[in-house]
Amino acid sequence: MDPTTGQTPPLRDLIERVRCAADAGHPLYIRGGNSKDFYGGPPAGEPLDTCRLRGITSYEPSELVVTALAGTPLAELEALLAGKGQCLPFEPPRLGAVPAGTAGGMVAAGLAGPARASVGSVRDYVLGATLINGRGEVLRFGGQVMKNVAGYDVSRILAGSLGVLGVIAEVSLKVLPLPPAQATLEFPCSQAEALRMLNEWGGQPLPLNASCWMSSESTGSGNGTLYVRLRGAGAAVESACARLGGERSGETAAQAIWDACRDHHLPLLARRDGTDLWRVSVPQAAPVLMPDTAPIVEWHGAQRWYRLPAGQAQRVREAAHAAGGHATLFAAADPATPTPRFDALSAPLERIHRALKREFDPRGIFNPGRLYADL
Repeated sequence: MDPTTGQTPPLRDLIERVRCAADAGHPLYIRGGNSKDFYGGPPAGEPLDTCRLRGITSYEPSELVVTALAGTPLAELEALLAGKGQCLPFEPPRLGAVPAGTAGGMVAAGLAGPARASVGSVRDYVLGATLINGRGEVLRFGGQVMKNVAGYDVSRILAGSLGVLGVIAEVSLKVLPLPPAQATLEFPCSQAEALRMLNEWGGQPLPLNASCWMSSESTGSGNGTLYVRLRGAGAAVESACARLGGERSGETAAQAIWDACRDHHLPLLARRDGTDLWRVSVPQAAPVLMPDTAPIVEWHGAQRWYRLPAGQAQRVREAAHAAGGHATLFAAADPATPTPRFDALSAPLERIHRALKREFDPRGIFNPGRLYADL
């Protein structure tokens, strides 16, 4: 580490690469473990690898805060937390046959797993971040405690930004203890019945943590199974099990279901058959959107996955908008498709996005086209 700047050789190398790229106007494609290259627009520019920025720089179990360099493998971070009986409650997806996600990529992608609707999103757990901006400057935002609000919102903006604002070098995250008890219940039902039950339960004092409905047929009108995970104090979980009924899953089988859901190993999510995978975000109380298509329904009805042939963007987005939501082309069968991955921004949001981009990356060198075609 440089005693005058406090910078390690890997960080200094990244800063120099960014400064050279900015001077030359050459774009850079930021990548960590490459587990989410498919997400967003196609990669463009010269690869800028963050994997050398690796390691846990601070961990205070009693304070429920961990700080990690961007290239730290997600598996390494979660193993450290588990050893102290703690976790990342938003359950970031561990994508790929051999999970290779990193702490920086987790924040940049902003993806969360089955518990998202109950515990919050990635940005809700970001306390602080260190960023290399488009001028090659090292900026630090937020801190390591929830009370430190200076720059707190800026660090949260990085969640889901897909690297278009800069290179995330380090992140501080709030963590939580592992739940003392949990149980998974199964309910054979149609999609409409599942949504009805979830809406009914959502207004009751139940320790609902995650839900997932999967169809057993090729159309959304067919029957399937609703899986509901309860988490919390042992007495609360057992009381909810008795109240809700259903069939209780064995611990091993239940864990396999939630891992497959979290890591996109369920057949509909993992399939590679020339179709597009769409993620639709709608209010939890939204009805069945496309009755002729079988989705996976998560987040108590708020997240719905559809596997569709190419060319269905207008249909999916119209259905999402009609329900008060939006649609994302999560994984395109053809990475070169001109179909926008994300819904168009409203005029006020677009102005904010452009202002942030100009401030953090004035030469437009970071991940061009990854989030939006001209941002």
